[in-house]
Amino acid sequence: MLVDMREVRRGIGVTIMGGDVATCAQVAALAERRGLRSAWTAEFYDRSATVSLAAMAAATTRITLGSAIMYAFARSPLLTVAEARDLDELSGGRFVLGLGTGTRQQVAGWLGLEARHLAPRLEELVPLVRDLWRLRDGELRHEGRFYHLRLRPMLEVRAPARSDLEVWVAGVNPRMIEAAGRVADGLVGHPLFTPEYVAEVVRPALARGAARSGRTAGVPIASYVACVIADDTARARREAAAQVAFYAVVKAFDPIMRLHGFEREAAAIRDAFRRRDKRAMLDLVGDRMLDTFTVHGTPAEARDRFRARYAGLYEEPLLFFPPAGSDRGRHLEGITAIVETFAS
Repeated sequence: MLVDMREVRRGIGVTIMGGDVATCAQVAALAERRGLRSAWTAEFYDRSATVSLAAMAAATTRITLGSAIMYAFARSPLLTVAEARDLDELSGGRFVLGLGTGTRQQVAGWLGLEARHLAPRLEELVPLVRDLWRLRDGELRHEGRFYHLRLRPMLEVRAPARSDLEVWVAGVNPRMIEAAGRVADGLVGHPLFTPEYVAEVVRPALARGAARSGRTAGVPIASYVACVIADDTARARREAAAQVAFYAVVKAFDPIMRLHGFEREAAAIRDAFRRRDKRAMLDLVGDRMLDTFTVHGTPAEARDRFRARYAGLYEEPLLFFPPAGSDRGRHLEGITAIVETFAS
């Protein structure tokens, strides 16, 4: 079934980052009406993905819904599967479980967890999630390197909407991307992915991971694409620059910056960040940097930029409006513009 779903589910999706639960439901319903392929949402330090996805499921009937991402280690494997069952039940079998570790700083600082061996731990977690999903009776015992679990259901386990659950894994560095290739149904890509990084790093790492598991089929990618649409091109550029500057501060993304020759810009943006000089951070994002990492401009300009740089790059591009610096009204306006601009 999973292979068939991958073949069917090709097209443009939208991801709702930031905003509120009502916005997630409203945008998912709009995306469904306008013919987009999927609607996703993510977790952060102030938002769970599960509650928003429940609202999205209640507001839709056909569109695929996914988490991009839920924090892989924030919940126990059992709770992750229980919540996935709920979401799949609410959506009638339309849910895709996207798991990601977050950066080491997020794992240690935000979640208060051990931040070593993230990729091996994820490689153990995903098969365990699948085993728990399929459990009906009997006993499940798991004695692994990171997880130790024994479960004998006392009551009948309610059957999920599907016999199998799609599990996608997020990754940026080659080792985590290999983990996705080894154990996941697909890779959730990062907004800083570019055609060059995908060709030189991502696809080869996915192939290495798949080969380790004896998989011969290609591993699909659903990846974020930062997209800012406005009637005023200068405004769209400024809002897109805010998101690029936000990512440039994070050292985990240095390999992508280095691949494109943006080491000097990233260092200067970090220096401005330390000074809390937001205006300087945005001014340091030049046209080449902006064109490398984002789709922006008027609706016509955004469509042209998308076609030129991202068309055909991913099995499922996930367009999102950058939440950095946007109020609720502008955030909803920006996501709505994406849906209307790229509606089928």
